[in-house]
Amino acid sequence: MSKTGINTNTNTTDTLNRYLFDNMHVRGELVQLSKSYQSIIKNHNYPVGVRLLLGELMAATCLLTATLKFEGDITVQLQGDGPVGYISVNGDNSQKMRGIAKIVETEKAIQAHSLQELLGKGNMIITIKPSQGEAYQGIVALDQPTLAQCFTQYFEVSAQIPTQVWLFSDDEKQQVAGSLIQLLPDGDGSNENLAKQQSDFEHVAQLTNTIKADEIFSLEAQALLYRLYHQEKVSLFEPQTVSYQCGCSSNKCLAAIAQVEPSELETILAEQGKISMTCEYCLTTYDFFTEQLKSFISKDSH
Repeated sequence: MSKTGINTNTNTTDTLNRYLFDNMHVRGELVQLSKSYQSIIKNHNYPVGVRLLLGELMAATCLLTATLKFEGDITVQLQGDGPVGYISVNGDNSQKMRGIAKIVETEKAIQAHSLQELLGKGNMIITIKPSQGEAYQGIVALDQPTLAQCFTQYFEVSAQIPTQVWLFSDDEKQQVAGSLIQLLPDGDGSNENLAKQQSDFEHVAQLTNTIKADEIFSLEAQALLYRLYHQEKVSLFEPQTVSYQCGCSSNKCLAAIAQVEPSELETILAEQGKISMTCEYCLTTYDFFTEQLKSFISKDSH
């Protein structure tokens, strides 16, 4: 860990920074994304409101993942009865992310911008699958004005640890960002100690609430943290890179094809001359021809 100071060599984009307040029971996170977010949206013709909400969900998922001490996968899905059926971001503890939106009514989605306009009445479903142990799921209603407030509510309901989340998105710059602070319970549980912890949290929340969009999109992490908390002692961990990773491959497609009845494969090949599979995340299309699929077609005769 290093003390905050202005470091002009730090990469401002596609990084997650975690930090601690040395003399207070509070931890924080800052995520700034550009290339990884652009990779998620580039092949999709999403309306402005959809791509901004998808970006905010990506930033929020990064922040959420960093609060968990686990190895594994996490999926955060927003689903509702609005013009957007669902928006989903999937990632892991290495901050490898992918995301997708399913639009039900295109014209309405084009006109929609707020969380409620896009998704209507719905829920946020968070599914965590550790590499070891049981998967678990949390659900919270999308009944707050913003996604950031929905995440704050999720922490209140599930973890019951005071947490506050801020999310930012800029369509012109194609950047998204977010910040999170969380109380770190510590001590003997006395009223005096609890009051001190709550006071620390509220103090840091007030400071963090002064973040401006243009700052979080232009300042490097250390410079931004210095701007926010220059009167506090802050320890900053090594930054973690956030990257886009779709995860599709020819082998995964072949594994799916292997589950199809040979007779059905033969019918498709006879009609179309090939079997095509398109990844819903990156829209890459994989084509397979008869020569590649001989073992699948004839496997019932072995």
